[in-house]
Amino acid sequence: QVEVAVSGGGSVQYGGSLKLSCVGSGRMWSGYCVAWSRRPPGTEREGIASFYSDGTTYYSDSVKGRFTVSWDDAKGTLYLEMTNLKSDDTALYSCAAARRLPGLCHYRDPTLRPWGQGTQVTVSE
Repeated sequence: QVEVAVSGGGSVQYGGSLKLSCVGSGRMWSGYCVAWSRRPPGTEREGIASFYSDGTTYYSDSVKGRFTVSWDDAKGTLYLEMTNLKSDDTALYSCAAARRLPGLCHYRDPTLRPWGQGTQVTVSE
């Protein structure tokens, strides 16, 4: 598991956009898996997206078509671009990073545990 820091949360109106950042404590080289998850108020944590160093990405049905994961190699940062935000997207967002073999990177992996406190996203009507 790699220590990461998440930022970029805030308050946004329904239909708006936000871009979250996930930065590792060290440079994430080839072979790393990064997963985004969120915890809505009063519910369980939900995995929503994952990115492997070969570019493979997966998205949950709840965010597919609205959220996009992208990687900036120069900055060693993974982004979660969120568009068309809905009230159901209100949650505490976190990311997790760890080395994984190809084909074993998925946001449903329970061993990819979020690091740190996350960043709050609040969508209002």
